[in-house]
Amino acid sequence: MPALEFLTWVGSEKSGRRLNDIVGLTQRGRRDKLISLQWRSCSSRQRRVSLGISSHYCKDSQAPAVESGNFYACFDGNWLLKKKGQEVASNLNGRCIFLVGMMGSGKTTVGKILSEALGYSFVDSDTFVEKAVGGTSVSQIFNQCGEKFFRDYESEALRKLASIPKQVVATGGGAVVRPINWKYMKQGVSVFLDVPLDALARRIAAVGTDSRPLLHFESGDAYTKAFVGLFTLSKKRTESYANADATVSLQHIAARLGLEDISDITPAAIAMEVLVQIENYLQGKNGTSIGMFP
Repeated sequence: MPALEFLTWVGSEKSGRRLNDIVGLTQRGRRDKLISLQWRSCSSRQRRVSLGISSHYCKDSQAPAVESGNFYACFDGNWLLKKKGQEVASNLNGRCIFLVGMMGSGKTTVGKILSEALGYSFVDSDTFVEKAVGGTSVSQIFNQCGEKFFRDYESEALRKLASIPKQVVATGGGAVVRPINWKYMKQGVSVFLDVPLDALARRIAAVGTDSRPLLHFESGDAYTKAFVGLFTLSKKRTESYANADATVSLQHIAARLGLEDISDITPAAIAMEVLVQIENYLQGKNGTSIGMFP
């Protein structure tokens, strides 16, 4: 029987809500949905198959169940992530995963999902630094001690974290600017979450810029302040982000799924793509967002 690679939504519910999640098939209504599956046969030829989802629920959520003949299927998205995570983890040999990217790119959210799939621990490097200086927030550290003080502690945090196996580390947005940090991160596998600036600015504006010390400006609405600040920072960091072992571009994923708004891509979908790109990197391929969505 061919091995299951992954699945992605290609249909919609009768209510009209778009289904763009590649995982997370839960107890919420499963009727009248289509999924697109990619299977890999022994001859390595690939083909796409559309299957209907039956209206009943799987009693065994530990594995997918397929009724041959009717081709009705019931899949547990967590099982898919876990299975792919186990496959990738078996080739990592305990190496850490370092997620890099601009502030607001979803490193922490995706990192937590990724760590569960891999059976790893999750660490946020900013939180690690905050604990190291007695619980002071990053914003307070910047205001009271300056950016250099924070960056020194950040480098020390990455040095320590790189020596601890089986961790997913969500790094700070500016961690990539110091070459010494890359020395530490190259002990593991680094993945750049590439998110368009407009989407980042909208995310940050929605929650405010108070916790973002590098986005403080005298005037302007939240979106404008966020976008201008992010644009300035991106010019300084783009070249550094290119040092990552693999890149996951949300813009590319959205285009392949036919989505107009990348916010429709779920964190679980991004986590699955990260796993695919890590796998590609470990196999010696160029880590770009092409593996999941043909």
